[in-house]
Amino acid sequence: MYKRIAERIVSLSNMYVEIQKTFYYNQKWKWVLPILRRRVIAIENEMYSTQSIRVRLLAEMRTGIFSKCDRLPRETLLSENLGISRTQLRDVLGALEQEGFVTRRLGVGTLINRHVLEVKSRMDIEAEILDIIHNNGYQPEVLVLDVKEVKANDIIADKLKVKENTPIIKVSKLCLADGIPALYFQDMFEVGKIKEEYSKEDLKSPIFHFLREKCGVNTYMDLTQLKAVAADEEVANILKIPQGTPLLSMEEVDYDIEGNIVFYSKQYFVNGLFEQTVLRKRL
Repeated sequence: MYKRIAERIVSLSNMYVEIQKTFYYNQKWKWVLPILRRRVIAIENEMYSTQSIRVRLLAEMRTGIFSKCDRLPRETLLSENLGISRTQLRDVLGALEQEGFVTRRLGVGTLINRHVLEVKSRMDIEAEILDIIHNNGYQPEVLVLDVKEVKANDIIADKLKVKENTPIIKVSKLCLADGIPALYFQDMFEVGKIKEEYSKEDLKSPIFHFLREKCGVNTYMDLTQLKAVAADEEVANILKIPQGTPLLSMEEVDYDIEGNIVFYSKQYFVNGLFEQTVLRKRL
C-alpha cells in the first residue's frame, strides 16, 4: 500500500521538476505547475492519513472498541465508522494483514490476531525507538550527545556508497528507559543532503523527521545486519556497563523509494531491557 502511494508521489514529483525546467523555455507550461504541485501534496496527505488510520485501528483493536472482539465489523460498517472509503479501508486492512495483525478469510471476515497484537515490539516493523521503549513499559528519553561534521572513513564511505573523505554529519544519541541507558546509536548521512539551515535542537527528533524536513528526503526501506558484540571502552562508558558486556548490535542502511542510500546507523542495545520479536509468515 505505502509503496504504491510513494511511487505515485515520486512520479508526480519528477514530472513537476521536469515541467519546471521546461517552463524556463516555454511559458505555456506555467498554468500546469500549481495544479501538479497541489496533486503531489494531496497524495502525500493521503499517505499520512492512511498511516494515521492504521495507527487508530491498531489502538482500537488493542485497547478500544474492538479489544474484546475476535474479528472486525464488515467493511461497509467499519469504513463508515472510520469516516473513510472502502477502497482506503481495504488498503489499511491489506497492510495490517501483511504485518500479521489481522487475517482476512473469504466468507468469514477479518480475524484479529490477538497473539500478534500482544507483542510489545517487532523488529520486522519499522518503529520509532522512543515508541519501542514506551511499548516495553518504560518512560523514554533521548539525549543528543554529539553532532559533528567528519570525513567519511573507508567503512562509512562503503556503507553510504560515497568517496572517502566525503563530508558527513555524525549524530550520537543515547536513549534512556526510566533514566537507565538502554540504547546508544550513531546516525550518519552526507552533508550535501541538507537543504535548509538546522540546529542541534532539530536533530533531537528522529532522523527520519530531520531528513524529511531539512533534506527533502523520505526513507522507504532499510537493510539491517544484526549481530552480538562485546561493548568496547567507548560504548561501555556511554551505556554505563562493564567493558566486554554482550550487546545486540544493529547496522542499518536506509534507502529512498528509488533505491538511493539515505543514511547509515550503528545501534547498540543493552541486553534485558527490550523484548524483540520477529514475525515470519509462510508464503
